[in-house]
Formats: sequence, structure tokens, C-alpha cells
Amino acid sequence: MVGGRQTNRRATVFLGGGRITGALIAGLRLIGDHRRIIIYDRNREKLRRLRNEAGVEAAMDLQSAVESADTLVVAVRPGSVSELLAALAAAASLPRLCISLAAGVPLRKLRTGLPQAHWVRAMPSPVCRIGRGLTALCFDPTVTAQERSRVRAFFGRVGQVVEVSEDGFDVFTATYSSSHGYHALAALAEAAQQQGLDRKTALTAAAHALADGILYWREAGLSLDELLHEAATPGGIAAATMHAMDQAGYPRAVSKGLKAGIAQARRNAKM
Repeated sequence: MVGGRQTNRRATVFLGGGRITGALIAGLRLIGDHRRIIIYDRNREKLRRLRNEAGVEAAMDLQSAVESADTLVVAVRPGSVSELLAALAAAASLPRLCISLAAGVPLRKLRTGLPQAHWVRAMPSPVCRIGRGLTALCFDPTVTAQERSRVRAFFGRVGQVVEVSEDGFDVFTATYSSSHGYHALAALAEAAQQQGLDRKTALTAAAHALADGILYWREAGLSLDELLHEAATPGGIAAATMHAMDQAGYPRAVSKGLKAGIAQARRNAKM
């Protein structure tokens, strides 16, 4: 334990019951993982919903939540991290292993708030709800090999896990968000509607264009250059479409979007 009296620690405790917490727990329950999970959140409605949907335990106060934790998952917004760490520092007893899901909040800030804890930064995808997500991990040097294995196994239950250096963590976070797929789907379907397709058909065509292409890339064993060459025959419809998109500034728009996401992550670090 970090400090205070020894307790019987057998639960994974989430501090924050928002969307990513709900997605992680749903993914775990989907694959039959019925580990003990405790959630603390000031919003009682969130607690009621997660308790009803996933059979988790709801803690009524922060101290009762953390005293049963063998792993503590900080799942609050970046702007709330400092306040939460201050409250945790005053707790009578804490687990050693702590995981932060707060986007942009660096390890140095987490260490400053709770210096005795072994900190991990994790950024899971909401797609972990169906067991097909992706989680990026960044470990503080104090995290032991056994703890690293525990964390990888935990997130590996709901999808793929990759380890990323902290220098590249914010870039990775901005790049792999599932929002890119939804954003592209909405834009492509809207453009198809403008050209005469009804909304249902436009969404179906756009969804298959995106999802089937990515599935083929993952399973065919071909490089991205090979797939682009295969899909865009010179003089063909796909080639003309991509050329016009590039000329309209599509690559620049994507680059500008990523830079904005990274900048927001760095602002989060200062909160």
C-alpha cells in the first residue's frame, strides 16, 4: 500500500463513471470477465446506470472506493485531475498501481500528485465496448514487470494493446481516435446525398467504403501503397475522386486537425 493501514484489496476501482469507463466495463462483461469493479462518481445517475447495466458496485465516497482497490483507474476529465490527486493524497490507504485515462496529463504531473504510486497512462478506444478496441500504454519507470503484465492483460481483454513512449503519446492519441472514422463517414455520406442518393443508401455505401477497405488492409497482407494502386486505376472513378480531394486540401485538413488535437492535449497538461 502507498500509506496507512493494510486493507483487503481485490477490486478494480474506477474514479469516474463516464463514457470510457462504461465502454471498458461493457467490453469486460461481454467476454465474461466478472471481476469485482467499484466505481466512484459524484453523479449518482451514472452510478445507477452502470450498476444496473454491468453489475458493478457503487461507492458513496472516495475513501470507501479506494480502500478496496488493488488497481486504481483515474477516469476523470483532465481539468479535474489535480483536485482528485489532492483528495487521494489525503486518503488513509491507497493501492500502489494507478492508471490514468486523462488525455494529455503527463506522468510528471501524476507523480507530483501521488509520488509513491506506480503510474501508467492509458488511452483506450470506446470500441473496447465490443472487444475490438485499441489501448495505448505508457509506463512510468517505477512500474514493475509484474504490474506491466497486469495492465497489459487488463486492457488486452478488450482489444489490442500497444506501448507508446510518452513523447509520442499525445500524437498517437490524436491519430487513432475512432472519431476520424465517424467524421469521414458523416462527410462521405453527406456528399453522396448531395449527389442524389437517399440517406440510408448513402450511409451504407460510405460505411462499406471505409470499413471494408480497412478490413481488407488488415487481412490481405498488402501494403497501403499496393492497396491504393489496386483501388485507384489510372483514369478511373476512384483515382479522379482522390485527386480532387487532394487538390481541395484533404491532406492539409487532416494535418491541421491532428495539430489541433495535439495542442489540446498539451493544454490539458497545464490544467
